Amino acid sequence: MTTVPPPAAPAPEPISPVQAAALRDGVLPPVEEIRPGIWTLAVPFRFGVPNATLVYVVEGSDGSLALIDPGWTADGGLDVLRDGLTAIGRSLDDVGLVVVTHLHADHLGAAAAIRRSTGARVAMHRLEVEALHRERADAAVNDADIATWGLPEHLRAGVVEAWGSGRRIGLGRTAEPFADLLLEDGDVLPVAGRTIRTLWTPGHTAGHCCFVDAEDGLLFTGDHVLPRINSGIGLGGRTATNPLGDYLASLGRLDGYADLEVCPGHEYRFRDVVGRARTLARHREERSRHVAEALDALSSPTLYEVASRVPFSGGIESMTGFLLASALTQTAFHAALLGRADEVRPA
Repeated sequence: MTTVPPPAAPAPEPISPVQAAALRDGVLPPVEEIRPGIWTLAVPFRFGVPNATLVYVVEGSDGSLALIDPGWTADGGLDVLRDGLTAIGRSLDDVGLVVVTHLHADHLGAAAAIRRSTGARVAMHRLEVEALHRERADAAVNDADIATWGLPEHLRAGVVEAWGSGRRIGLGRTAEPFADLLLEDGDVLPVAGRTIRTLWTPGHTAGHCCFVDAEDGLLFTGDHVLPRINSGIGLGGRTATNPLGDYLASLGRLDGYADLEVCPGHEYRFRDVVGRARTLARHREERSRHVAEALDALSSPTLYEVASRVPFSGGIESMTGFLLASALTQTAFHAALLGRADEVRPA
């Protein structure tokens, strides 16, 4: 008997009409003050959908500014950031702290340039810094993994370039020291007059963090929870634990924050983070079901053969490079979480 999956839950409604309109029209949204002394603006980047990172500007009681996820310097991002600060009557020189949800270049990339320009401190979870230091070693091990996936030969070089020895998870757009302040779960950010607490949410990357501003009713979620996009898993280097299991547990950590306005790293602000998190968890559960069905139907399959049975958007046959590698590794995470990794045959 074939089970018909339930229809997908609709995306949450946007709080900000201008962010929703900008997303629809493919333009950057304007600067908005979302709370007294807290603004959001957008900076461009080339990769991903949509092609903008939402930056959050938080003013401390001492007048200094903290930036949450400053974007990157390419594509004029730093100039756009400067223009946004000018629009609120401030400048880059007022920035004393750069807080980063995770190590991807569209969130971290401008941090080093801002530090050089202003002397601002950069704050990031310890595991993200360790992953950046381990980048080359991880890439070499990824090469060995790729050789076992059973890829069609014409796809192998592109996957190695995007995921193996050619990969740079920071996209070469950051510099040591990667962080001046290493964050841990529960740490309060050093923003004068505000209590913004670190919430460790691994899965997308090992050290991904959300930030909770309960007094202002805001939850900054980076790429952990987005309103329309299912964030990738395990995209921050190799980990000792299964990133899928970590991600599902991290979604559960959001249960106490249902009343907060969600300030994501992309797209638009919305409410009901718990409902959105449950939708994301159901998506992963459905993906596990497809992986289990593929393993039931195939005898000693390669990872590529298993992934070929999973209904990824556009199908595995349409994927190359990074997207293909991400789909395959996520298939492996699902098989491992099902306790069936030993049924996948190394090619």
